[in-house]
Amino acid sequence: MTALWTSTGLAMATGGAAFGDFAVGGVTFDSREVMPGDLFIALKGEQMDGHMFLPQAFAAGAAGALVADAARLPDADAPHVAVSDTFEALNDLARAARRRMNGKVVGVTGSAGKTGVKEALRLALERSAPGRVHASVKSYNNHTGVPLSLARMPEDSTYGVFEMGMNHPGELTALADLVRPHVAIITTIASAHRAFFDSEEAIADAKAEIFTGLQPGGTAVLNKDNPHYARLRAAAEAAGAAQIVTFGVASADADVRPLKIAPSETCTSMTADVQGERLTFKIGMPGEHWALNALGVLAVVKAVGADLGLAGLALGEMQGLEGRGKRTLIEAGGGMAMLLDESYNANPASMAAALSVLGGFETRRRGRRIAVLGAMKELGDETEAMHADLAGSIEAAGVAEAILVGPEMAVLARVLPARIPHHHVNTAEEALALVRGLVRPDDIILVKGSNSVGLGRVVRSLNRQGA
Repeated sequence: MTALWTSTGLAMATGGAAFGDFAVGGVTFDSREVMPGDLFIALKGEQMDGHMFLPQAFAAGAAGALVADAARLPDADAPHVAVSDTFEALNDLARAARRRMNGKVVGVTGSAGKTGVKEALRLALERSAPGRVHASVKSYNNHTGVPLSLARMPEDSTYGVFEMGMNHPGELTALADLVRPHVAIITTIASAHRAFFDSEEAIADAKAEIFTGLQPGGTAVLNKDNPHYARLRAAAEAAGAAQIVTFGVASADADVRPLKIAPSETCTSMTADVQGERLTFKIGMPGEHWALNALGVLAVVKAVGADLGLAGLALGEMQGLEGRGKRTLIEAGGGMAMLLDESYNANPASMAAALSVLGGFETRRRGRRIAVLGAMKELGDETEAMHADLAGSIEAAGVAEAILVGPEMAVLARVLPARIPHHHVNTAEEALALVRGLVRPDDIILVKGSNSVGLGRVVRSLNRQGA
């Protein structure tokens, strides 16, 4: 196999000095993830210095390291590239990876749905270019995750798909400058990270920074159903987008729109008009938000020139990701219950969407809909109001019992109608104990909250040991 990087290539990309002749097949800055043949980058963070883990990285089979302090190598002869600053070197490596790749690159951002759309695009494009699609893993979408994802991109990739996130103005400008997408999509704008922004308009402006990195002739893909569409379009035009393609479920004049939608509790069938091409396909994930996401995916697929029909097949095979819609059956009181894992993150828009999905499931026999909802973080002055507003979505979903987790959920516990039994606790461990005492066969349990609440631990425990 062709090496991802050679020591000579690493030195040229970073301006460093190579010691030892080596080649690597992967890149990581987490010593726990090192696989034989990888490059380990010893990043120095605010609380941890990667140079401390050089012995572990080489013991795990690292072929070489990128270091700023060679004196901390486990062996003076350990193959490495020496640089003055490993974080800057990571960014240099990302730029070099982007320069040498001649395929099409897609940037994905938005207040909700980024990871799901990125994964759907990866699957859709893989059908057109098997083995030649590179995408960021997990939610590697920040100032370290994006350059790492770029550094991992093989030179011969036909497509690259990169998720980009932010919680402060200016962050996406820096990431877009690294990714330099040919196509940039904003999934939606909603009140996420409001603690750092004065308004949703300010969030829209920060998300629109993705367009500053668009390549000449590039395409902006915009959600026409979103109330900030006009603002985003103006930003894309100002940034020089050569084409603007719109998608929407409710916008009859969107470039990519549904002609017919047939939802069910486990999937959605759709016939869509994709800029004049008619496509009938199935989406393997339920919920109106996934119908909207799928239209955005198809808009991007067409913009990069990939096969729409094959993309439709890929959408039908989509399954939920861990923490983002994965469905599993767990043991419960001598029977089985369904667990909907949305535990990775939450904001008002994604919480409403997840509750809508829960409400779309038909309960069988004596099964009930149970919602385990964790606090939504970084909402600033809107925290109380936005948590209280969830009451309507909980009621509309037909929730039979709610477990509310975190101090921010106290206001929701106060405003929920008494006819909906609910419990307010402060920790994920307390929530788990309550779930185990409540769940019966045929119940459907939604678990959703901001990642820092720790509801992922609830999901993992239920999957291992049942309720």
